[in-house]
Amino acid sequence: MKRTPSGKVVLSASEKSTPWLLPSGVCLTHSMQESRSSRWYFGGVSSTAAACVTHPLDLIKVHLQTQQEVKMRMIGMTLNVVRREGFLALYSGLTASLCRQMTYSSSRFAIYETVRDKMKRKTKGPLPFYQKALLAAFGGLMGGFIGTPADLVNVRMQNDVKLAAELRRNYAHAFDGLLRVCKEEGLRKLFSGATMASSRGALVSVGQLACYDQSKELVLATGYLTDNILTHFLASVFAGGCATILCQPLDVIKTRLMNSKAEYRSVSHCIIETAKLGPNAFYKGLAPAGIRLIPHTVLTFIFLEQLKQHFGEMVVT
Repeated sequence: MKRTPSGKVVLSASEKSTPWLLPSGVCLTHSMQESRSSRWYFGGVSSTAAACVTHPLDLIKVHLQTQQEVKMRMIGMTLNVVRREGFLALYSGLTASLCRQMTYSSSRFAIYETVRDKMKRKTKGPLPFYQKALLAAFGGLMGGFIGTPADLVNVRMQNDVKLAAELRRNYAHAFDGLLRVCKEEGLRKLFSGATMASSRGALVSVGQLACYDQSKELVLATGYLTDNILTHFLASVFAGGCATILCQPLDVIKTRLMNSKAEYRSVSHCIIETAKLGPNAFYKGLAPAGIRLIPHTVLTFIFLEQLKQHFGEMVVT
């Protein structure tokens, strides 16, 4: 028997089959329940795997959001990209997208799940929704800031395919983009749009993490479903919808700031210029955002639950 750094009691295979006398004289028997807990990096791995599937949708969303006028819809933009650059152009910026998930999502999931599990052990029960929302917002805020450099390169690499050849940045991969931005524009430019990225990270994390946990608890409380893949699917669809609605206006502003060439003086200036295009401009690309974010959320949590069930840390409660 050993304790993890977080204070969990973990038994080896041999100890599970044998009563264990604790130093206090209490006998640990088979009556104690065993469960698997997610490891801190599972969220980043799950989000990265999901991004490999949903990246083309993310690319189309960026293209729609960076239009100055609404000239194309989702299908038209997709066909235009494929016709001009070929099918593989839909995966432009994939390395930056994966780098973003391994920084942004790893951070927010690690913060949220580690603190949540610790609080649940202390209270001996599920957390109220407001605590989940506050914790998810804090994790998303930190994750959004940490992932800003990779996010900036991701947006630029995705947007490159619709620019004229002489205007393209032509980053070879994510690390090339990070180094070139730092060298050509300065270290500070890597965190351009960090305020919006952090704010968006907080909102999308409330929609994804807190709403997923809450909806999963509600589904299980009905007694009609067990903790299986159908429950994970239903809870993650609801969470993805909440996240899309919450973060879309900030996502539009963040994308415009990151893709700008100094035409916006500040966040407020970007908001004013976007507002001149009408209220709908803040929800430009809502359909592809939902079509991208909801499947990404579903895949992320399905992968996460499977990783937890098969490779999670065994915990005795």
